[in-house]
Amino acid sequence: MSPQFISKVKRTHSCGALRASDIGKDVVLFGWVNNRRDHGDLIFIDLRDREGLTQIKFAPSIAQEAHDLAEQLRPEWVIGISGKVASRGTQFSKKENKEVSAANPNLATGEIEVYVTAIEVFNKSETPPFEISEHISANDELRLQHRYLDLRRPPLQKALITRAKMNAATRSYFVDNGFLELETPFMGRYTPGGARNFLVPSRLNAGKFYALAESPQLYKQLFMVAGFERYFQIVKCFRDEDLRLDRQPEFTQIDVEMSFVAQDDIFGIIEGLLKRLWKEVHGLDIPTPFPRLNFDESMEKYGNDKPDLRFGMAHVTLNKVIEKFGAEGGVAPMWEAIQQKGGLIKAFVVSPVQPGQHDQSVVKAKEEAFRRANPNQTAKVPPPPHELTRKDIEETEAYVMGMGAKGLARAKIAENGDWTQAPLFKTAKPELKQAILDATGAKPGDLILFQFGPEAKVHTVMANLRVYLAKKLWLIPEYGSGGKWNFLWVVNPPLFEYDEETKTWAAAHHAFTRPMDECLKYLQPESFDPAKVYCYRYDVVLNGFEIGGGSIRLHNPETQSLVFKALGISDEDARSKFGFLLDALKFGAPPHGGIALGMDRLAFLITETESLRDVIPFPKTQKGTDLMTGAPGDVDEKQLRDLYVKSTPPQK
Repeated sequence: MSPQFISKVKRTHSCGALRASDIGKDVVLFGWVNNRRDHGDLIFIDLRDREGLTQIKFAPSIAQEAHDLAEQLRPEWVIGISGKVASRGTQFSKKENKEVSAANPNLATGEIEVYVTAIEVFNKSETPPFEISEHISANDELRLQHRYLDLRRPPLQKALITRAKMNAATRSYFVDNGFLELETPFMGRYTPGGARNFLVPSRLNAGKFYALAESPQLYKQLFMVAGFERYFQIVKCFRDEDLRLDRQPEFTQIDVEMSFVAQDDIFGIIEGLLKRLWKEVHGLDIPTPFPRLNFDESMEKYGNDKPDLRFGMAHVTLNKVIEKFGAEGGVAPMWEAIQQKGGLIKAFVVSPVQPGQHDQSVVKAKEEAFRRANPNQTAKVPPPPHELTRKDIEETEAYVMGMGAKGLARAKIAENGDWTQAPLFKTAKPELKQAILDATGAKPGDLILFQFGPEAKVHTVMANLRVYLAKKLWLIPEYGSGGKWNFLWVVNPPLFEYDEETKTWAAAHHAFTRPMDECLKYLQPESFDPAKVYCYRYDVVLNGFEIGGGSIRLHNPETQSLVFKALGISDEDARSKFGFLLDALKFGAPPHGGIALGMDRLAFLITETESLRDVIPFPKTQKGTDLMTGAPGDVDEKQLRDLYVKSTPPQK
């Protein structure tokens, strides 16, 4: 590298900045060789940096020395050039048999090129293990092994640049609204009740361990006790859990806590933040306030507490219908048995999509996904489907059986009103069929799908089936918004959930969530009924993804004691596990509440990328490994002795 080139010849523009208005200017650009096209006397290079591409042109008539050096250039060499901006001019089109503009309409800098007068090679590059391009066919393992090369690709750079803007907008928004950015420890005391923690051995305290914080939950409540009133932090958190495509062992959240607030106050602040983020990134004004959906209604209609409301296919519970008609109405014996065991019987309707009624944003996304999956083929993009074929139904049945269902009961409503493909309804009387039609709203041409069995399994199968079929019928894309951003709050869930294995009650969220005032009586010994205790907890949901969750906290020691007793936690256990927080709550704790938003998931959704990994600079694999650095790795015996730790790997 020539220090003088950088010290004396300064960059004037990024590779995405030049436009027709810059024609005639002398410019200096730095970047990477994206590709090279040698036309003999003329050599063209697309020069790339994080902001975009600029076509640069070498000709002996302009600068012989620069042209000679350009003959050696190869992809990913790092260079600097100086030159003059010119119009791309025209070129002869054989198809149109005339001169046409040589501009590239698909490139922001497509109207211009730079005639190079001088060039400096800063660094040469070996041939990369995969092409640095918009679309890529390399497998994930190879990309993660060379993540620094993968991060040169424009889609990932765009995603991370967007994420940086989100960080800046988040900080600006909270500061504007009177919040203080306060830090909390990464290493603290292990407290039970949440996810599995990563443990850090203490060299100075033999045999003892820190826990890496899975959340700043207890610390941010202590900030409220300390009187800071409005806290936020963009913070790393750690959970030693089994990984999924949308879960990493270390993740980032926007953490918020506020004093002297009700639930609505927190909703207003978070809606304002999301409104600003979507305005900054997409230029969209998302409507507020967001709609609200009670937890119980969400479970009944959609089978989970994070429903995607971009499409219909709401569930209908049929237990009352089945109970009303019974065997005399031709109800299948297995349904009566499910009813008697307290199980759940659910259905939803799949209606055909009329020609021309598909959302064009979804159609475009589906077509682009098909082309990405078939980059080197001439396969024709399939047309949008209008209804489920027999093959689709067979695939759908296999899908639900893969989730543990015994099958997929169904009924197709013919144009004359007959029920076909409906073996469970061979003995059903017309009155029962009509009652099901009335309950589901099914019409001729519709397909009714049924599931029955234990409540939790039916909810899960039907929730996943609903989304699966929406993608199959092109109602929503495989990933991305499809042009729709459906935010909502899911509110008022139960405080406790019953563990069938241990026959005990557990906190559905955490033990410091405030019960609703009208439910406090069910914590008293004389009317004890944890199943009836609902609480001030809430999740904010976008297009079927939970992007944040929180609660109004318990600040009253007496009520906290009642909650602990309902959970079977003695006073001694409570002091052992949460003593420092309980002590703090005795010294004038204000009413407070908060929320945490998943920054990784927010960035993944707002950038409409295919994978959560695309918005995390250096992600781990599903086994929690870093293929680039080789982490986690071995340590020597001396380090283990210093930490008073003995390694006992499993026997092979």
